[in-house]
Amino acid sequence: MLRALKADITTLEVDAIVTAANAALRGGGGVDGAVHRAAGPELLAACRRLGGCPTGEARITPGFRLKARHVIHAVGPVWQGGGAGEAALLAGCYRAALALLHGVGGRSIAFPAISTGVYGYPAEAACAIAVATLREALAAHASVDIILACFDDRTLALYEKELAT
Repeated sequence: MLRALKADITTLEVDAIVTAANAALRGGGGVDGAVHRAAGPELLAACRRLGGCPTGEARITPGFRLKARHVIHAVGPVWQGGGAGEAALLAGCYRAALALLHGVGGRSIAFPAISTGVYGYPAEAACAIAVATLREALAAHASVDIILACFDDRTLALYEKELAT
């Protein structure tokens, strides 16, 4: 199942939540900062042990103080105009996160709109990539419950429009 809802991703009771991380996995602003604050200082300590993560990939840690059992740290691309492989890197984040979820036996996951904040990826294009990539993954693993957690009404409307096509 693939659905969008307006929600604070840090409050969702799923097997894993995805955070839009930076390559150093050191927390930051936006959704990543919110996830780190909600999970507690143990999350940063666990991230330090991972040694970073390349763009387009993801790493997994426990959820610590979150309702989610795991946090998947996905490093999306910084928008550079669309000619620097951004679409493939963004799709890679979604695929990598799902692979990590399967690796721990998880069946439910929540994603934010990766790269659409300070990384500047156009939200409409990012939503289309997310939905297409996740639909493709669901064709192979139909038993996964995927939530597109939207921070605001604009993002929710973009996802709802994309899901309707």
